[in-house]
Amino acid sequence: MSNVPEELRYTESHEWVSAEDDGTVRVGITDHAQEALGDLVFVELPAVGDQIDQGDSCAVVESVKAASDIYTPLAGEVIEVNEDLDSDPGIINNDPYGDGWLFKLKLDDAAELDDLLDAETYAQQLD
Repeated sequence: MSNVPEELRYTESHEWVSAEDDGTVRVGITDHAQEALGDLVFVELPAVGDQIDQGDSCAVVESVKAASDIYTPLAGEVIEVNEDLDSDPGIINNDPYGDGWLFKLKLDDAAELDDLLDAETYAQQLD
C-alpha cells in the first residue's frame, strides 16, 4: 500500500503538491509513482524562471525500467529546482514527499489548487 499524506493535493498522473506558507508550492511524484517506476537513475528538471502552464510536461524521471514525463499540476513560474537530484535521483525513491521534491512554483492562480485531488480521492484511484 502506497503512502498518501493527507495534507497534500494530487493529480491523476501521480504528482503531488504541497502548498507552502509563502504562497508557493512544492511539486513531486507520489510514493505510488516511484514504486511503479523502480530505481530512479536520472531526473531532468525545468529551469528556474520557466513559465509553465497547468498540464505541461515539464520534467522527466528515468528509471531502470522506463522514462516518464512529469506534468505540472498548476500554472506558474519555476522559482527553485531540487539540485540534489542531479547527483542522487534515488532520493525520490527514499523520500518522495520530503527531500525528493522536484521543483517549486510561484502560482499564477492559487484557486487552481482546489481542482486537484484530495488524499482520499487519490487513494481511491489507486485501488
